[in-house]
Amino acid sequence: MSSYAEVLVDKGLVSVEDIDSAQRLHEEKGLRLDQALIENGAITERAFLEVMAERFDFEIVDLPNEEIENDAIRSLPSRFVYRNHLAPISCKDGKIKVATSDPFDLYIFDEIKLLTNLEVSPVLAPKDEIDKIIKDHYGVGGDTVEEMADDEQFALSGSEDDSQDLLQMAQEASVIKLVNEIILEAINERASDIHIEPFEKTLSIRYRIDGVLQEAAMPPQINRFKAAIISRVKILSNMNIAERRLPQDGRIKFSVGSRQVDVRVSVIPMIFGEGVVMRILDKTTVLYSLTELGLDEGTFDQFKTLIAKPHGIFLVTGPTGSGKTTTLYAALNAIVGSEKKVITTEDPVEYNLDGVNQIPVDHKVGMSFAMGLRAILRHDPDVVMIGEIRDLETAQAATQASLTGHLVLSTLHTNDAASAATRLIDMGVEPFLVSSTLSGVMAQRLVRVICPSCKNEVNLKKAGLPKNLKWPKGGKVYNGVGCRACRNSGYRGRTGLYELLMMNEELGEQIIERVAASELVRIGRANGMRMLSEDGWVKVREGITTPDEVMRVTAS
Repeated sequence: MSSYAEVLVDKGLVSVEDIDSAQRLHEEKGLRLDQALIENGAITERAFLEVMAERFDFEIVDLPNEEIENDAIRSLPSRFVYRNHLAPISCKDGKIKVATSDPFDLYIFDEIKLLTNLEVSPVLAPKDEIDKIIKDHYGVGGDTVEEMADDEQFALSGSEDDSQDLLQMAQEASVIKLVNEIILEAINERASDIHIEPFEKTLSIRYRIDGVLQEAAMPPQINRFKAAIISRVKILSNMNIAERRLPQDGRIKFSVGSRQVDVRVSVIPMIFGEGVVMRILDKTTVLYSLTELGLDEGTFDQFKTLIAKPHGIFLVTGPTGSGKTTTLYAALNAIVGSEKKVITTEDPVEYNLDGVNQIPVDHKVGMSFAMGLRAILRHDPDVVMIGEIRDLETAQAATQASLTGHLVLSTLHTNDAASAATRLIDMGVEPFLVSSTLSGVMAQRLVRVICPSCKNEVNLKKAGLPKNLKWPKGGKVYNGVGCRACRNSGYRGRTGLYELLMMNEELGEQIIERVAASELVRIGRANGMRMLSEDGWVKVREGITTPDEVMRVTAS
């Protein structure tokens, strides 16, 4: 038994049986004993490093809370960092502080001293924390890009117009690995979309995180391989890589651990290559419970009342990307059960819902929302969800479904709740039909949530509150100062702002009279309706979001 294994046993961190099991894994896979112990789950990496830190008199650091200095990053070549899996932390007073996850590779610090001409202060940190530093400061897939830069296959490749050449490059192991790393990093960062944009001298890769595009850290050499990267995405999506003049759409199924993630891909030709947008449909990141939507107690109770009705139309409104479909999915999850048949028609079906019959719209064969709805009604549903009411035909089909005793849920593009009724009338639906079938409308927006890891109280004078806003005495405002957990944005996650208009007899009469939406707002407010901006300011007072976010999504 090795000396450090004896120390682990003596400290009661592992058993002799654990050592024997790890020894067998060491012989089978060639892993070091400590790596085998960690892989077997006998000990955590941090617990092992703590023992080694004590043994070698090293400091063990919490990298997410360390401030990484640019001078330290610049001090070590990226190739050296990738090869030795190091994280430079700081560089001052003639010393460079460097983290490693390998306490046995002490010779590497002599190399660092030779490279930098600085004294080395070695510290220990877990491998995943070092991975994060390398990705953030040297770029996602940086080691793979370094390999590609040395590969003659890419150095000697011909014109981007040569489809056979592109096919060969896209099937290289390094390209496959790089594209997988780009997608996996986006999934790990909770991104909803990946944007790959070719420019004359650069390839921009951005992730949309919490509704806002953020530049992904990428090695500068990545521009050299843009044709190979885009060709690989097209192959994964079952597209024609030889076709670079027309837009194409496809889909990728991506395995992450034990779960499957769907990625919807769109490619469009641009002047410096093809632009790619990948929509990540990860079921684990979607809220399916009403309690997670961020509704206040009063709105929550009203919402549950509306979706419990046996018939009527309930609409969710807002711009693209405001979470309308997520809200309807949460509603369907609350409704679905053994006593009700629920059918949807969607364009496209983004997530599979257990117990719900979902029908995709397919315009190529003439399968529209209206056609789907007419077919659905012959399948004896209790509840119908229409992805979006876009035209008069769909609107009329929805009102007919409601009149024949079905609960219809759908979405509409309007800026507020009251405008939904006037929008349906503008489409050509008779006012009396809107009045008799519409049971409620909820407008919504998504705001980013303050990152809990760097949440900080703000001086009210510097909080950016509107001058005409009455702020309660003692009310506080918070923001996020930015940290590694939130990619220095100050936000992590999103929640909704809501405006729920419950229909009643007075509103119904006014709709028949074709009054303006502003009059419907006045009546709704008299009956207790909270406006989107009001809900936003409540969430600011509760420390959930910031004034900037509320003004960003509610500004008219």
